[in-house]
Amino acid sequence: MLTRKQHELLMFIHKHLEETGFSPSFEEMKDALKLKSKSGIHRLITALEERNFLARRAHRARALEVLRMPEDLGPRRQPRMPEAPVAPPNNVIAGNFSRAAKPPAPEMVALPMFGRIAAGVPIEAMRDVGTTVEVAASMLGMGEHYALEVSGDSMQEAGILDGDTVVIRRGETAENGAIVVALVDENEVTLKRLWKKGNTVALEPANKAYETRIFGPDRVQVQGRLVGLLRKYH
Repeated sequence: MLTRKQHELLMFIHKHLEETGFSPSFEEMKDALKLKSKSGIHRLITALEERNFLARRAHRARALEVLRMPEDLGPRRQPRMPEAPVAPPNNVIAGNFSRAAKPPAPEMVALPMFGRIAAGVPIEAMRDVGTTVEVAASMLGMGEHYALEVSGDSMQEAGILDGDTVVIRRGETAENGAIVVALVDENEVTLKRLWKKGNTVALEPANKAYETRIFGPDRVQVQGRLVGLLRKYH
């Protein structure tokens, strides 16, 4: 059984997909359900995923997919499949006018951009599926990924500067020495190097002006690890 808000959100996403071909943004869903924050939308989507009504496609922007509808609403209409490309007529000769073949363009993937790391804002609450950044697929490997804009200079000695965009592979574990996105006390999100020893977790900056912070294991949740970095030069 779905709650009233879960049912209302599922119906809104279903209608938006039918009318536009892509899922609504978190802002549109928040306004449609008259909620005060996007974190409420995240909780509803997670609940619908756990009940197998919704799924998120990795490496895709606006990637919500309705898997099934409540039984009293009947089956979901199947999405229209793209038409197969039409082969050229036999009397058309394919020309090769360049002396040297151009290298193929790298395959690009659109990742959801979660905004700037900021204390007091859990990662999922920052997500807006309408904002994306394109990265080369070869950078990613396996798993689900997202992008994040760095705020501050606490990791500058690791080559991560204020305003850089980091590519994060979603996950709840990481080995010692990995640079991770960590949620502290369910309130503060930070990008630091992770060290575990016994019953303590250390979050180490890469800047001598900042101190390493030590926590108990139940205070730190790993939300992903760094796999790439993008930088714009002006």
